[in-house]
Amino acid sequence: MGRIIFYEDRNFQGRSYETSSDCPELTSYLSRCNSCRVESGCFMVYERPNFMGHQMLARRGEYPDNQRLMGMSMSDCIRSCRMIPMHRGPFRMRVYEKENFGGQMNEVMDDCDSIQERLRMSDCQSVQVLDGHWLMYEQPHFRGRMMYLRPGEYRSLRDLGISPMDMRIGSIRRIMDSC
Repeated sequence: MGRIIFYEDRNFQGRSYETSSDCPELTSYLSRCNSCRVESGCFMVYERPNFMGHQMLARRGEYPDNQRLMGMSMSDCIRSCRMIPMHRGPFRMRVYEKENFGGQMNEVMDDCDSIQERLRMSDCQSVQVLDGHWLMYEQPHFRGRMMYLRPGEYRSLRDLGISPMDMRIGSIRRIMDSC
């Protein structure tokens, strides 16, 4: 089980809120969130409510300034978080070139540092996550913005707030038990 503590101000100052589960709206508990400490587990933190907007993986550790965690974000506040459960067992997902599981399909069972080179896909617009929890990155070699995917069907990445004009998928990585 994971545990994360959010603080209103930088450097773990101000009021705090602790959770071990998903929180779609942190402003229900804090007026703002500018630092956090992950006591255990892994969490995805989001710049907008309801798990939307820029997102980053927060592993065990201290994040005294969200700018360091969120990177080049328009906002420096965390507005929601999702706890990533530990997965033991195989990892498997299907990536599709087009929306609604159309076009070329590839099954992925391990990290893929470049979908263009390794899978020979020009684009990825829909996904079926069969086993495990995954991160999709906008650039090859696990760089750029990321998007968390848990088991389920994603007929269109637009449903996750990602437009094909805004973000292309360049690489895919499993979220391993080392969180």
